[in-house]
Amino acid sequence: MTDLLESLSKIKISPKFYKSLPETAGVYIFLTGSLPIYIGKAINLKRRVSSYFDIDLEIKTARMVSEAVELSFVRVASELEALLLEAKLIRMYMPKYNVISKDDKHPLYIQITKEKYPRIVTARKIAESQKNIAFYGPFPSSRNVKSVLGMIRRVFPFSDHKLGKRPCLYSHIGLCNPCPNEIENSTEVKILRTKYLRNIRSIKSILDGNIEKVKRNLETEMERASKNENYELAAQIRDQIERIEYITRPHMPTEFYMQNPNLLEDIRMRELVELRSLLVNCKPSLPSQNPGKLKIVSLHHIECYDVAHLAGTNATASMVTFIDGEADKSFYRHFRIRQKKGNSDIDSMKEVVGRRIKHLEDWGKPDLIIVDGGAAQVKAFNSVLDKNEAETPAVGIAKNPDRLIVGDKNIKLEGNVLHLVSRMRDEAHRFARRYHHKLVSRSLLA
Repeated sequence: MTDLLESLSKIKISPKFYKSLPETAGVYIFLTGSLPIYIGKAINLKRRVSSYFDIDLEIKTARMVSEAVELSFVRVASELEALLLEAKLIRMYMPKYNVISKDDKHPLYIQITKEKYPRIVTARKIAESQKNIAFYGPFPSSRNVKSVLGMIRRVFPFSDHKLGKRPCLYSHIGLCNPCPNEIENSTEVKILRTKYLRNIRSIKSILDGNIEKVKRNLETEMERASKNENYELAAQIRDQIERIEYITRPHMPTEFYMQNPNLLEDIRMRELVELRSLLVNCKPSLPSQNPGKLKIVSLHHIECYDVAHLAGTNATASMVTFIDGEADKSFYRHFRIRQKKGNSDIDSMKEVVGRRIKHLEDWGKPDLIIVDGGAAQVKAFNSVLDKNEAETPAVGIAKNPDRLIVGDKNIKLEGNVLHLVSRMRDEAHRFARRYHHKLVSRSLLA
């Protein structure tokens, strides 16, 4: 894949060069000339790369950094994608500082054993010669591998032990379910073994990068269970789908990133274009809504708001900002709600937007505001914006199903627009809850 390296932009390593790196997940490549000497993965590229130049390094790492002349990177959408792409590139290029592992041991792999009840285990190189269903790696960090397997295990439970007589410890907390030991002592061996093998197939598909296929299969099973009025099973499958989306959103096979290292930037641009098209073509029918406000020229600067409280106490609100479809944390703001009706999201939203419009010059003017809530919250936001003659339109996002609230219209979200708006809503919710929990902790300590 020399083409991949040739297509990547290269940054000359100089003082503070890492300040220009994005704060997103990705894979970074240290280069000497055109030769990769080290490949790593990061949840935050800027923070991870800067750590090589801000702290005292071990001898081998310091030697690698001193030899590196340039750095390239590929942005991805999730930690799981970063881990899988890192492993694929390391196996392809075998950079010398990846091969010389930290303790001079063989690097770590993920092994799916070929047995009656296949196990998912971490293994060293020697295990590749055994009979396996699949073998993934090498992964330079055992901590990262175990972290990702832990996330996958919460979606699709699996066994990492050989057959025994009693259910294992993990079976009691749902991480080995059904447990092979339990299956062998059951009267429903065939049904439970089929369920277990289905989990293994799904895990293999995820590690192969075929996450969309896994989701489609689960959605088909959920619809079938619902039609058969097996609502408990349908709910379990729905939870699995949500957990997959949480750890992998959006889902792209690693090959896509290797074919187009600018894939994430292209996706973000496509998301913004489709959101703008959706808004421009929506014509609110309520007289109170001004259709002209939705003639959006740009979506360069989007803000999303959410409110958090506990029975009206310690009410907080968050403002998260996305520049060109990417979160820019330098623009994030917390609001501690001052009005007395802390359990009223509408009154809280009015307060927040009233405080926000006082900072249009120093915080910047948004092209679009997204409110986590329904028509009432959006109306509250727009009423204050209209009163102050602010030209920024506000729309809402609601769940079950995911839809955009534009005036009196409910627009079902799907595809790229759903990914973009959901990402903003989830980030606003996380940021609001973080400040809320901090205030709750303070009040408990007081």
